[in-house]
Amino acid sequence: MPSLITQVKSKLFLHSSRKSMHALDGAHASLLRGRSLDFEDLRKYEYGDQVRDIDWRATARLGTPLVKRSRAMRMQTVLFVVDTGRSMTALAADERPKKDLAIMAAGALGILTLRHGDDFTTVYGDASRARRLPPGRSEGALEHALRTISRATDESTVPNDRDGLLSYVTRTVSRRMIVVVITDEAPITSETERMLRRLRVQHDVLWLTLRDADPVLDHATGRIRSDVDSSWDVPDFVQGDAAIVRQLTAQAQAEEAHLAETLKRLEIGHAVLEGQESAVPQLLRLLHGALSRSGGRSNARV
Repeated sequence: MPSLITQVKSKLFLHSSRKSMHALDGAHASLLRGRSLDFEDLRKYEYGDQVRDIDWRATARLGTPLVKRSRAMRMQTVLFVVDTGRSMTALAADERPKKDLAIMAAGALGILTLRHGDDFTTVYGDASRARRLPPGRSEGALEHALRTISRATDESTVPNDRDGLLSYVTRTVSRRMIVVVITDEAPITSETERMLRRLRVQHDVLWLTLRDADPVLDHATGRIRSDVDSSWDVPDFVQGDAAIVRQLTAQAQAEEAHLAETLKRLEIGHAVLEGQESAVPQLLRLLHGALSRSGGRSNARV
């Protein structure tokens, strides 16, 4: 099986007139704050610097106040909460499996996490049970997590249980983390909202919705839709029916508006991922919004 991280990285590079530039380089602010004993370099004292950061020996030698800069402590843990139930084997809006889009999202944010020196952990599962992987800080650990998500989705024979996953996190995760929920367009329930309120008290929460493929297509496509949970095919006579398309569109828009309003009220960042080709820009916009709300700094040095 080819490396999943390699596949994810292939989507993280933009081609321009210059040499290839990483899509995440310079496109986001750092979530890192703190102090450490890892010396970086010296610079001139500026208004607002802490007096305790002044290097008095270097100041005496050069006759001007100098402060020591150190590398920021990496103290963040990112928790990926990923649905791996049967419905994740269905198609996303780009006509490719939602499982692959979930792996793309988790992989991209996982690589960014590792580049910042932070660690990550993963909670995944379906209606049968929820499971948690140990924290990781390497690309090998991230590759293992992505393969575990892929394998769990392929082997699942029961529906998703998003509320069960959120409940598992509220019961078992006590340390503050950045929680990234990766799920599909299934309608949220009152229990979902209750679990999110509990999570939001303790954690920073981001929500990624994987857009489903259109359930009703025109006859010209020649494709037959099936529901992965019930295994029922979409009847031929409804495919491309204008009235049914309007009803389904109205229902989907109402559910999407309810989700967006709920997440906005709870101050939870939200992005809708349409497909793998557009996932990285959508993730970056989400991070920009989350960092602007939290007042994140533009560099990782202190």
